[in-house]
Amino acid sequence: MIANLHSESSRPLGTPAPREPPAEIQVSDVVAGYTAGVDILQGVSLRLAPREIVCILGPNGCGKSTLLKLIAGFLRPRTGRVSFRGEEAGGMPVHLKVRQRLVGFVPQTDNVFGALSVRENLVLGGQFLAGTQRARRIEALCETYPVLKRRLRAPAAALSSGERQVLSLARALMPQPRVLLLDEPSAGLSPKTLVEVFDAIEATRTQEGIAVLMVDRACVLSAGTVALEDEAHKLVDSPQMRELYLGAGAQEAGPTHACPL
Repeated sequence: MIANLHSESSRPLGTPAPREPPAEIQVSDVVAGYTAGVDILQGVSLRLAPREIVCILGPNGCGKSTLLKLIAGFLRPRTGRVSFRGEEAGGMPVHLKVRQRLVGFVPQTDNVFGALSVRENLVLGGQFLAGTQRARRIEALCETYPVLKRRLRAPAAALSSGERQVLSLARALMPQPRVLLLDEPSAGLSPKTLVEVFDAIEATRTQEGIAVLMVDRACVLSAGTVALEDEAHKLVDSPQMRELYLGAGAQEAGPTHACPL
């Protein structure tokens, strides 16, 4: 409260307060699930600002992937609201969100078409683009991810797990979406590839203005609700965080350690 008062008094009288930019994504009190009567998300709220990177953390089964699928359009909320820059989009299916360049989605598994070549996978990601624009995007992404440039004619099934993740990421970026949704992008990646992928994501965010659901500010889900929300480095050593993951008494186990990312 004191900080707010100081902030207000620092402006000349009559000067309006600076307006907060519209959220790329605003999830408000969402309840959702796959089976009637079973709610996986139980009143989740989340705000993703333009160019922001946010990470959703939590143990298996807490609703992380469900929240991403809800935002992407694979799942509709039973109650609550999902909006993009203030426009309601909770009932919009995923293909329309991709066509309108609202989201790019990278699933955790089965995220490439193994029988198709690397180039054909990228073409599928840019199916709503004009031919010349699609070719330019493929060229640009191959510069960002050189491994794809070397393997353009190779079938995706022949790629390593790390290369497949890079291909899946690049395919989601083909339409230049406003928001990139990543479901455990580090799965199966070597440390070197992991750093390269995250560096490329950061470059894409700053150069193209894409917001990413990943690491910076952290939002921790537990039992279908937001349990903690803070900067990621603060949550790493949070007693509440250790208790959520390890149970009561975890505070006595000593400090945790963040990964280099």
